[in-house]
Amino acid sequence: MKTFYLIGGPMGVGKTAACQILKKKLDRCVFLDGDWCWDMDPFVVNDETKALVLDNICSVLNRFLSCTVFNNVVCCWVLHQQEIWDTILTRIDTRGWKVVCVSLAASPEVLTDRLKKDIAQGSRQPDVIQRSLDRLPLYQNLRTVRIDTTGLTPEETAAEIAALESCT
Repeated sequence: MKTFYLIGGPMGVGKTAACQILKKKLDRCVFLDGDWCWDMDPFVVNDETKALVLDNICSVLNRFLSCTVFNNVVCCWVLHQQEIWDTILTRIDTRGWKVVCVSLAASPEVLTDRLKKDIAQGSRQPDVIQRSLDRLPLYQNLRTVRIDTTGLTPEETAAEIAALESCT
């Protein structure tokens, strides 16, 4: 059976790193990072851009899911509210696909350390730490499988995700 992996978690938890590895581990796989749909300058978050980004993510996912070339589709994004998960899952056609929903988390200390490294490398702004820490508790209440990446490498996280069963 074909598998669609939808993976959420706060900034810095290791979603992109794990998904890039997962993409290479899985047969005939494609990966969409939802952040690519937010890559704008200036970065504007309002109702219009939120709707635009969600529309774009769902459109791309539907095209990936309908393409006969792929056996696996992987998508990650911050996904901190159940409403976002539900919107995506109701707007894409997953008939014939096993759907695996995963939330990644880490301890506040590890998350802060990872983000500080990203800030030092210039890939993130300093305000990301507090925004990420504020969202961290929101992942406890989602209808997803939760994986704590605190003591895991991206390779180990990808292996845990690949071993999961369907969430729908």
